Amino acid sequence: MTPQSDEDEVWRQIVASFNDTAERDSADQPWPDSENLPVEPVRRVVKPPESAEAEDGPEDDGDEGRAPASDDDEGHFQPPPPPPLPKLDLPTKLAWVALFGGPAYLLVAAMAGWRMEGWALFTAVAAFIGGFVALVVRMGDGPPNDSGWDDGAVL
Repeated sequence: MTPQSDEDEVWRQIVASFNDTAERDSADQPWPDSENLPVEPVRRVVKPPESAEAEDGPEDDGDEGRAPASDDDEGHFQPPPPPPLPKLDLPTKLAWVALFGGPAYLLVAAMAGWRMEGWALFTAVAAFIGGFVALVVRMGDGPPNDSGWDDGAVL
């Protein structure tokens, strides 16, 4: 037999046993028992001792804004509200309107079947390009003004 015929025979065996199920050995799972999850998750609730609550007296003033915590909510992180968005100046607002307004007009006009004049097409495309250029130019490539004297690692 040639090496090619041996290889062909191996391939025939692989193809013939393609749909056969694998034989399971005595273990039903391929991982150790210590990695199995319990049927019901274990809940660990840590409550402060009752004597500490009695010593503190009435609720602190800082807790007035919070809703009373129930046993189900304990241990869940609730992030603080996000800071407000920065205020934009008029040129930046106009650049954003132009950036999205030009293509939006073209899309609405095309979907509505309006006949678009040449000057309207030019204005919409020019608004898009102008808004994009204005936003890129206003980005700046330097560090922020409040970064201080140390600008970090400079290579």
